[in-house]
Amino acid sequence: RSWRTLFCISCAASMRCLLSNQIVNTHKKRILVARLIQKNISRLRTVLYQQFKFFLNLYFLVVACSQFVPSLKIGYLYTYWAPLGFVLAVTMVREAVDEVRHCRRDKEMNSQLYSKLTVRGDHSVTHPDEVIHVMSYDQSSCFIRTDQVRIFTSHPICLFFFFTGTVIGVVIYMGKEVRSMLNMSQSKNKVGLLDCLTKALFLAQVVLSVIMVALQGFLGPWFRNLFRFVVLFSYIIPISLRVNLDMGKSAYSWMIMKDKSIPGTVVHTSTIPEELGRLVSDKTGTLTQNEMVFKRLHLGTVSYGMDTMDEIQSHIIQSYAQLPAPKVRKAVKAIALCHNVTPVYESRVNGASTEPERTEADQDFSDDNRTYQASSPDEVALVHWTESLGLTLVNRDLTSLQLKTPAGHILTYYILQIFPFTSESKRMGIIVREEATGDITFYMKGADVAMASTVQYNDWLEEECGNMAREGLRTLVVAKKSLTEEQYQDFESHYNEAKLSIHDRALKVAAVVESLERDMELLCLTGVEDQLQADVRPTLELLRNAGIKIWMLTGDKLETATCIAKSSHLVSRNQDIHVSNRGEAHLELNSFRRKHDCALVISGDSLEVCLRYYEHEFVELACQCPAVVCCHCSPMQKAQIVRLLQQHTAIRTCAIGDGGNDVSMIQAADCGIGIEGKEGKQVLLMVHGRNGYKRSAALGQFVMHCGMVISTMQAVFSSIFYFASLYLSLCWFISNAFSVCPPGGILMYGALMLFDQEFVHVVAISFTALILTQLLMVALTVRTWHWLMVVDEPISLSCYLASLAFLNEYFDFSFIMTRMFLWKVCVITLISCLPLYIIKYLKRNFSPPSYSKLSS
Repeated sequence: RSWRTLFCISCAASMRCLLSNQIVNTHKKRILVARLIQKNISRLRTVLYQQFKFFLNLYFLVVACSQFVPSLKIGYLYTYWAPLGFVLAVTMVREAVDEVRHCRRDKEMNSQLYSKLTVRGDHSVTHPDEVIHVMSYDQSSCFIRTDQVRIFTSHPICLFFFFTGTVIGVVIYMGKEVRSMLNMSQSKNKVGLLDCLTKALFLAQVVLSVIMVALQGFLGPWFRNLFRFVVLFSYIIPISLRVNLDMGKSAYSWMIMKDKSIPGTVVHTSTIPEELGRLVSDKTGTLTQNEMVFKRLHLGTVSYGMDTMDEIQSHIIQSYAQLPAPKVRKAVKAIALCHNVTPVYESRVNGASTEPERTEADQDFSDDNRTYQASSPDEVALVHWTESLGLTLVNRDLTSLQLKTPAGHILTYYILQIFPFTSESKRMGIIVREEATGDITFYMKGADVAMASTVQYNDWLEEECGNMAREGLRTLVVAKKSLTEEQYQDFESHYNEAKLSIHDRALKVAAVVESLERDMELLCLTGVEDQLQADVRPTLELLRNAGIKIWMLTGDKLETATCIAKSSHLVSRNQDIHVSNRGEAHLELNSFRRKHDCALVISGDSLEVCLRYYEHEFVELACQCPAVVCCHCSPMQKAQIVRLLQQHTAIRTCAIGDGGNDVSMIQAADCGIGIEGKEGKQVLLMVHGRNGYKRSAALGQFVMHCGMVISTMQAVFSSIFYFASLYLSLCWFISNAFSVCPPGGILMYGALMLFDQEFVHVVAISFTALILTQLLMVALTVRTWHWLMVVDEPISLSCYLASLAFLNEYFDFSFIMTRMFLWKVCVITLISCLPLYIIKYLKRNFSPPSYSKLSS
């Protein structure tokens, strides 16, 4: 008997320990425990690296380490290391909470129940890869996704829209060489814009330190004095800034998840809730619902809309009793035959019909258990529409398809040839033979630009296509051509000869098919609508008014993307760029440069050529456009566009998507929004995003205001003593105790015991004015008061006054009770607050912010 034991220790997503064909003993258990400890230590190193990779934490670490040098020591060590440890602990706890949420969501996803498809088989046999499809019945077919197909002997490639060869088996392989994985970009820890602004504050701190040393005349060990001034002016970037911003962002994330207007929203990263900027959005499922609805049928002389479909249905019912068939019947019949749709029945899926041979009488063609499958939702919408008229597709295999008439009769058509849709031809065709009459008919449908040259002369096609396009409908032209037996046999011989050709096979096959696509009878023009998400048009208009530029990146073809951009009012006019070589790209860019207020629509292959040769010119022109639409984009191209905007514009980007092909784009953006389901979450940007940014900015200004005041006091204090790098003590504890939280005065009682200060009057006047200035600035800034804020103001003042009264060793209480102390404090406070309030009042009234029109 063979023992097979499998152990999996999952300490991290990418760290697993597997033991196979071995019996566990005590020694092995100790090894596993040791490995677990080692992995936890490695995880701690990774967490610390991620924390100190940010400039703000690294800055605080360097300042704290400098206190080990006696010549640079300013205060007690724990006054620097204790707050740094507290900030790191708060940050790591917050990120740990985010990680636990991720693990719970992954566990919920992996715990979902799935239907068991394997009924019987040898489960003890282990294959290198699980094959889910190795054969099918002669009259059956299967659907696969080519982005997951990988030939075993070929080198892995990341091209989504390129696959040649014959599939003999579909293998389950979820490794790194799957095309969807090759199109993934490496995830990164995203940082908010406010966190990046600390670099500018550090530069100001260094400049101020250099000025102080220069005024000193670079005397003595000026380099040491320079570093001491950097440490003294470290209050410009207070350590309380990080913990305040982190706690504020956690509060914003909680508010987003609890918002009843957007139920089900989950915040994966709580560090970037306030990020906004240039908006990059997917189309399908984001702007649209990905649900196609048939809207219009035009026969040349008459047009049918949704309100006249009953009339078409009556024509179809009556036409199958008449000879010859009317034109509306020919059009509906062509739509019901020319497609790649396959009906699927629930009874067959559940294994009710596993036998390959079934008589027509045994087949269940009921409408209750039938669904349609196809690669294009447009074709499914067309087949659903013919079903609503009474002409229903009930069965299809590799060689035939069957239609059910309104009277219940089954019509069988044999598929002789089928020409699938390609992005180059922009059309598809099918040749069928009717079983009852033996007539051979070639049906074809496609885009108007591709079908205009293949149909007979008419004077209405171009005009009606433009009318439907202006309504936001996706148009398809349907035509047919009757063939004799001799004509088809001649075509088949040439077609087979072209398919067997070794050289230029694709060109020869296309030439033979084009010889058949001549003088075709124009039957109808169809209009299908990809329904937009609710309130997409006013939402996009609101985003534009807020100064957000919108780029739509989609994998759909150019015509579809242009149609959706028009219907959603994303663009009013467009400029298509078709580039095949470097010279054409240069000409197109020069032509586009002369246009003003014009949106840009460009395909993925043209975009690749532009970025290869004229990257800077293209980005400069594209950023001037009110909107940009990039169609036929692969996931890698979407991420490339996002990174391109970040490199050349330095503008914050927000990516919105709903599918797996949007993951790379979402990861590359400064802020990524993944939409689960079909609801648009525009309230994230206009409410939570804007409010979060304004609140974080106000909070950062409030915290940095105290640090700037203390640094100014330090600069004045040093200049009085001939620019010596002397330390104005009590700064850290008082600033943090009274700016981080109102009850911080309790901490100050013990903190002040650690200092021996001789300039009692200076300290009392300075910090009393500082506290009053802080409280007044809060009162002047806040517009809407909460009852907790009203209570916090007197509590903060009471805590400070209590410290003045009880700490007689550090404050001269008799001097505090004099008029001199009172008027000096009032003058300093008035000088500090009044100019800033006047400037803010004038700016608010004469130069209001750009978002004021939204607020009003």
